[in-house]
Amino acid sequence: MTAAEIFGAYEQETGNLIVETLRGGSPLQNPAVLVHSHGPFTWGNDPHEAVVHAVALEELAFMAFHTEQLNPEAQAISQALRDKHSLRKHGKTAYYGQY
Repeated sequence: MTAAEIFGAYEQETGNLIVETLRGGSPLQNPAVLVHSHGPFTWGNDPHEAVVHAVALEELAFMAFHTEQLNPEAQAISQALRDKHSLRKHGKTAYYGQY
């Protein structure tokens, strides 16, 4: 965030970043956002589901931390593989697992 965003309407600008990150996608398909230099934001159909997403996000962060500790040269998976893992389970063309 820019200094103007931070010292202006901070909460509104943080919300704008979250909306921009989702880029018109379904908030329930992507129930978490990380804002740089801030804690995570998670949500769901109810408070319990939001907490479940927060716990899952924490576990992912734990695994990512250990991956980088074990191999600082580790590379992120490709966008194509990320999409495959997500879209085969969610969305209009889902064919595996949850629908």
